[in-house]
Amino acid sequence: MNDGKNQHLERGRDPFRLSEMVQRRESRACLADNFIEGNSNMLFNHNYKNGPAMGAGRILLASFLAVCLTATTEAQTSRSVRDVTAMSMEDLMNMQVTSVSKRTQKVADAAAAIFVITQEDIRRSGATSIPEALRLAPGLEVARIDQNKWAIGSRGFNGRFDDKLLVLIDGRSVYTPLFSGVYWNVQDVMLEDVERIEVIRGPGATLWGANAVDGVIDVITKKAKSTQSAIVTAGAGTEERAAGGARYGGKLGDNTHYRAYTKYFDWGPSAYPYPSGMTAHDGWDALRGGFRADWTPAGANSLTLQGDIYRSRFDETLTVASLSPPYSNTFPNDGKYSGGNLLGRWNHTSEGSSMSLQMYYDNTTITDHSLFGDHQNILDIDFQHGFHAGDSQQFVWGLGYRSIRDKNDPSFTVSLQPNQVTLNQFSTFLQDEISLVDNRLQITLGSKSLEPHSKSIDLDRGITRGTDSGPNRRGPEAKFSGYTPGDPFEPRAIPSGGGSIREPSVQLRGPPRV
Repeated sequence: MNDGKNQHLERGRDPFRLSEMVQRRESRACLADNFIEGNSNMLFNHNYKNGPAMGAGRILLASFLAVCLTATTEAQTSRSVRDVTAMSMEDLMNMQVTSVSKRTQKVADAAAAIFVITQEDIRRSGATSIPEALRLAPGLEVARIDQNKWAIGSRGFNGRFDDKLLVLIDGRSVYTPLFSGVYWNVQDVMLEDVERIEVIRGPGATLWGANAVDGVIDVITKKAKSTQSAIVTAGAGTEERAAGGARYGGKLGDNTHYRAYTKYFDWGPSAYPYPSGMTAHDGWDALRGGFRADWTPAGANSLTLQGDIYRSRFDETLTVASLSPPYSNTFPNDGKYSGGNLLGRWNHTSEGSSMSLQMYYDNTTITDHSLFGDHQNILDIDFQHGFHAGDSQQFVWGLGYRSIRDKNDPSFTVSLQPNQVTLNQFSTFLQDEISLVDNRLQITLGSKSLEPHSKSIDLDRGITRGTDSGPNRRGPEAKFSGYTPGDPFEPRAIPSGGGSIREPSVQLRGPPRV
């Protein structure tokens, strides 16, 4: 008996302690369920007397409510999300993904180095933002520059202005045409509504376009039907001074489900480990809200409509060029982001075939005081059709159109010429998967075309780079002055390969011009 118990203890599985933990968790979950369902009289029917005891009682009550809400979230999640740690290797390989070939397939059949971050992984990690959740993926380099800036890259290429990684949220590309990268401090969702995050390490340009040289990150949220409940989150701390969110889901009839959410956080400045208590000038706060509605009739069609609106304010410290010694100035600065997006998607499935049409509009306004202002309007239309050609072939083809209107407010430090441009891009892609040897060997052939495109060669510090790219803000007519973004030790030009095309970025070529 003792030997058996010792074996359990060596494995970290004390049966007596596990039983006690399960009983405690069940009691907390039941108490929290009673509170959510409206049986909260037991919490509020106590008569507190005036005096210090009343204040202590309120503090105790607030702490108790926080514990109850946490337990409720855990209880609800544990009921709706499958524990991946309890899944067998066969079940893990049978997980469904869509980012590799733009169709649903098993992880075992995906011809790519793919890693899936599940909702259970996110919940257990304690992550409060998408970049923090991406730290769970092997092969991704996730670095936090300060409170409101991130540098995320794959395959060894990492930097704040990395332009070789495509990021999608529910099929919507979130790269900015300003430098063909991602403003990570703008991208946010209600993490409790994320179904999974698919991370592909490797080229994917034949399907996803010019930015998918080093990989693809696809954040996929749950369908509205899976979020038919109310959730409230709250937190506070020293640097993360306040954070909270709320989401409510419901339905209209039998075929239409919806959800709406709001989220807010306030990060204070980073604290340096100095006795003086000096802090960095990098505070950050943001408020956002959004919705999703799914119409799923009994037929072969489905319709999704979703949107977000946000505003964010941030602080930073800048170093800019100067005309007088020491030829640079360092000073505190602030700015803000604001904008919104609206997406509509139609899906049609039939035996052996599927079609989808997606349209979205995105508006972003960036005001970086002392540097520049930028106003972006993006319209994107994407059509995709997949079908079987016999028992051994699967075709996927599609058409795309993207219109970008970008207007820049120049300053003495940064100026783009021309300060207003309209860029139009047409794209087509085709991919064929051929199964051989009783479906144990597959050959994948694919191609993607972007029009219009331009061929340019950059000569910078002895590095020669050829770039076949789509239209964006950087071109031979763009002129800059005075400000060098990103790490001053980061190379201005990095050779890229892998047989993929890549979008260029708005960065200085060589030393800053004054």
